[in-house]
Amino acid sequence: MSKQLDKIQELINKRAEARIGGGEKAIQKQHERGKYTARERIAQLLDEGSFEELDMFVTHRCTNFGMDKKHYLGDGVVTGYGTIEGRLVYVFAQDFTVSAGSLSETVAQKICKVMDLAMKMGAPIIGLNDSGGARIQEGINALGGYAEIFQRNILASGVVPQISAILGPCAGGAVYSPALTDFTIMTKGISYMFLTGPAVVKTVTGEDVTQEQLGGATVHSTKSGVTHFAAEDGEEAIALIRKLMSYIPQNNLEETPLQPCNDPIDRLEDKLNEIIPDSAKRSYDMYEVIASIVDNGEFLEVQKDYAKNIIVGFARMNGQSVGIVANQPKVLAGVLDSNASRKGARFVRFCDAFNIPLVTLVDVPGFLPGTGQEYNGVILHGAKLLYAYGEATVPKVTVTLRKSYGGSHIVMSCKQLRGDMNYAWPTAEIAVMGAEGAVSVLYAKEMKEATDPAAVRKEKEDEYTNLFANPYNAAKYGYIDDVIEPRNTRFRIIRALQMLATKKLTNPAKKHGNIPL
Repeated sequence: MSKQLDKIQELINKRAEARIGGGEKAIQKQHERGKYTARERIAQLLDEGSFEELDMFVTHRCTNFGMDKKHYLGDGVVTGYGTIEGRLVYVFAQDFTVSAGSLSETVAQKICKVMDLAMKMGAPIIGLNDSGGARIQEGINALGGYAEIFQRNILASGVVPQISAILGPCAGGAVYSPALTDFTIMTKGISYMFLTGPAVVKTVTGEDVTQEQLGGATVHSTKSGVTHFAAEDGEEAIALIRKLMSYIPQNNLEETPLQPCNDPIDRLEDKLNEIIPDSAKRSYDMYEVIASIVDNGEFLEVQKDYAKNIIVGFARMNGQSVGIVANQPKVLAGVLDSNASRKGARFVRFCDAFNIPLVTLVDVPGFLPGTGQEYNGVILHGAKLLYAYGEATVPKVTVTLRKSYGGSHIVMSCKQLRGDMNYAWPTAEIAVMGAEGAVSVLYAKEMKEATDPAAVRKEKEDEYTNLFANPYNAAKYGYIDDVIEPRNTRFRIIRALQMLATKKLTNPAKKHGNIPL
């Protein structure tokens, strides 16, 4: 055999060695935990045959604590690029079979390289996280590696989409990279995220808590809002990434992907003409409204189990991606609170950063009152949603279905926050407050002196309702562009979006604003 063939055989052998990561036993253990390997995950994520791996032969440089005696090709992370539905993406997948996927200086360098390439090429970054954290043997070099990654997450924010899947442990400083990205997906029963683990919690606070209770997918998708999606398993998590990618552009300079639409734009939904209950105190399901107006009833909800009084997610209208923000009357009467405001604000800012038009469906009676909300800073959280809508320059179409009162009317993409087209159903009630509250303030003296206060209250409430609790008072001032028939909502929104396709609006030149964090 010639020397050249020997060299080629050496390359083939090295590639084979790199591809088994920490070895067959480690791979078997990974499978026994119900987890896929880094390369298996990449194969599920990317189009078949599209993956091009980088830095396959990188090894760590640490000599402390006997580390000089064990080296694995690739050193705990698989990095490279490929395509999803033919579109370029950059990906890194932590390899738990090598030193528990711990982050070394060289692992960080590999991740940083693909992040830098993604920025140069204007393509999304997808991180598949499954790691025991910083490689303790490397000390400050591992910490420095994390900081290098975080700096890139920050610079990439709003430039290219960043998606993180947590497919195993993610603890300590490692949690900050996913937290800085646009969307985080966790797997139930397998993944967890926390800054300090159960043992440290027990030592410091005395609390007995399991990993799942402290930072499992259910906790972060319902209580903290840290994760946007909770998948049943790794396969569902990967499928979710592919689905999410279909709604978002490659970068902040591109338009959203257009899909062929076979759903007629003038489809009438007669049931919308009867969906609003006669009693203002009765609820209806906003999901029914969303399903009625979007293409083929398809809606990818974001953070569906967190702050359920507001609904956010992606849909298509005439094949164009849109971000939907809607109050949910079935939960807390659709009232806004701290968590709903934060959830809505972050979603609005993502859509604005990536040129995704916003469709807002309003039925909001106000902000949730009480010391719990005030002590939690509901003023600041509500201001985040206000800021996000006011800052957004993408096309904004707002439809008020029923209640839109006071401060909550303002923050839900009103005309004065540069709403482009603001429509209302005939059932809309746009006012400073509801009739009951208004009459209590305006006619307190008359009711106190009246022989029949209940009759006076009813008369004054009816009077207030006729005067203010309707869309025509706002329409009179041009704050509502048109009052529309509910069954026509899909058609009117799509026509508005078509008209707004060439919208150009820029904010004043500045380094950046100071959002009320």
